[in-house]
Amino acid sequence: MTQPTPIRRDHSRPRLLDLFSCAGGAAMGYHRAGFEVTGVDIVDRPNYPFAFHRADALEYLASLITSGEIEHYAAAHASPPCQAGCALTIGTNASRGWGRQHAQLIPELRALLDSSGLPYVIEQPNGKAPVRRDLWLCGEMFGLGVLRHRNFELGGWTTNQPQHPRHRGYVRGYRHGVYRDGPYVAAYGAGGGKATVPEMQQAMGITWTDAREELTEAIPPAYTQWIGTQFLTLERSAAA
Repeated sequence: MTQPTPIRRDHSRPRLLDLFSCAGGAAMGYHRAGFEVTGVDIVDRPNYPFAFHRADALEYLASLITSGEIEHYAAAHASPPCQAGCALTIGTNASRGWGRQHAQLIPELRALLDSSGLPYVIEQPNGKAPVRRDLWLCGEMFGLGVLRHRNFELGGWTTNQPQHPRHRGYVRGYRHGVYRDGPYVAAYGAGGGKATVPEMQQAMGITWTDAREELTEAIPPAYTQWIGTQFLTLERSAAA
């Protein structure tokens, strides 16, 4: 694998803390919107293209709050593990007795983010995760080759919900034993017509990693570029 070239830090940009960062799908969008991004993840992420700290995200956030260093950041984004509340875990897997119990980190995460004083975004897939659906984004809103619906809870700020356009067809692959073709690829799992790594890279606009696990967990940068642009526009309007 070709290692990505880290993007130089630009201290003239507002700083964003990217918790549970994975390989940087969300981070790249915020960077394109105008943020300087720092990622935190519990496992090493050599493909992450920005400043990175390997640490437990909740412990790292708590340490920043305690030390006062949280004041160096303008906002935070968090994409905590979704297995405890995602549709697959609570639906098919639960009904068939598959899988295992997963920790739900969102209540503790939200409490820490609220105590930080930062405006924030918590991202989760559709399901029963305990987040507000302040925003609901879809790949079709940005002309992407994935649908990848995601919910976003906004803390300390708000913005308007964009229009959700009609889908152009099916997600390609097998579902309940029936194969359907369509304009979108399934960027999760393996087999059954699921997307290949190059297809996922193209469909989501993520080129700096070719690790399948990182791609299946990522959100398209277009989502957070839109969110980050909305946030910075509001901040500039308030400062004017």
